[in-house]
Amino acid sequence: MPIRVQLDRVLFERRMSLTELADRVGVTIANLSILKTGKARAVRFSTLAALCRELDCQPGDLLTYEPGPSDEPDDDEMG
Repeated sequence: MPIRVQLDRVLFERRMSLTELADRVGVTIANLSILKTGKARAVRFSTLAALCRELDCQPGDLLTYEPGPSDEPDDDEMG
């Protein structure tokens, strides 16, 4: 997937643990871990907003787009 999650970098810069962030945002550590490792297929805007609020950042600080061969849409993404 061409969307990369930069949560590790932002957490490191803020000197915050995943556990602390999970407590502040109200999301399970397991779900944040899935997001952090790039295995998440989606993220709710409310969760993204809460992450940005607690990390004092913008969505673009957490998510980047890296074009490549995986840009082809999945079969389940076709309209």
